Amino acid sequence: MATGRATVTASPLEIRAVRAVRSAAPTTVLALGVFAAVRGLGVLVLALGSLWAGKDPVRVLGSSWDSVWYLGIAANGYGRTQMWPDLATGTGYIQSDYAFFPLFPALMRAVAAVLPGGLMPAGILIAWVCAAVAAVGVYRVGERVIGPRAGLLLVGLWAALPHSVVLSLAYTEPLLAALAAWALHALLWGRWTVAAGLAVLAGLTRPTGLAVAAAVSAAALYAILVRRSRAPEVWAAGLLAPAGWAAYVLAVGIHVRDPLGGYFAVQRHWGSRFDFGAGALRSAERVLTGGHVPLATTVTVVLLAAAGLLALLLFLDRTPLPLLAYTAILLVITFGGAGFFESKPRFLLPAFPLLLPVAAVMARARPRTAVLVTVGLAGLSYGYGLYLMLVARVPL
Repeated sequence: MATGRATVTASPLEIRAVRAVRSAAPTTVLALGVFAAVRGLGVLVLALGSLWAGKDPVRVLGSSWDSVWYLGIAANGYGRTQMWPDLATGTGYIQSDYAFFPLFPALMRAVAAVLPGGLMPAGILIAWVCAAVAAVGVYRVGERVIGPRAGLLLVGLWAALPHSVVLSLAYTEPLLAALAAWALHALLWGRWTVAAGLAVLAGLTRPTGLAVAAAVSAAALYAILVRRSRAPEVWAAGLLAPAGWAAYVLAVGIHVRDPLGGYFAVQRHWGSRFDFGAGALRSAERVLTGGHVPLATTVTVVLLAAAGLLALLLFLDRTPLPLLAYTAILLVITFGGAGFFESKPRFLLPAFPLLLPVAAVMARARPRTAVLVTVGLAGLSYGYGLYLMLVARVPL
């Protein structure tokens, strides 16, 4: 006898997909909880420290250093310049907001248009949401490469890095980290179109977004040359990935009437150029020879540790090519660029694959030991974050 209802039978593939999502959900939520606990306490410490110092915590989080430039772009568009006199030469140099890529201020303007509070809270909200999205992406990459337990430790370590306070500021690093983590995750699963789209967005976020495009293009080149792939999406991903970065660089060049070199001229006015690491080496040498300050010493230690971890990654057989390409290019850009030496650890925040060997080792330790190490690093990170935001007098 007919019941009048149609019976829908799920395919085996659909059943496996549902089971995979259900099994991943608890650990994904746990990873997000680990990140929220570490960084949430960090925000609380910074807020209390700001109040104790007589500063508005919202302004500390949303209007520090580069955030001021992003606020200006979001409010008024591009076109702001600022001249700094050079007392030694009697001249000066001009800094232009065209040095800043457009995606983050565009998101700030969009969010502020629909939510109350204005641009500053919008920037903070975007950074926090992106940091949380990035944390889940970091976990999923770690889970795929080194296992679920090590993936959780990877998230905890990333949230407790010395400069992780930046993940709570209205800066572009959380946005880039989110795009990079999920682009790498897409590459690991062979989702070429998703990876290319995220690489385009990363290229519109900040100069180091080029590293995400490099990962996609390198993976596509490997698939074409070694695996003999002829899939159209692989070719399209490899060609499309750098489009966001290239489009903005070209647009700035056209605006300043130098299509190929205009953007780099803008960067040079900021003291930022690619000098193959000569400036970084000089700064590190001053630290190692005794002429140092606490901030420069920490920066030097972070850079040396990053170089060592990259070398370790290169020797690990199980590190996937996209992660190696992304991390290596990000370090080359960071190490090789002249400019603000103190900002280099911030540029390395999205380089979370560097922590894969550390997380893998900690996963084999006793759970109590792993927790204590993470808690200890987080405590140091909180103190250093207070120093960076409330004591240090150099751009972060």
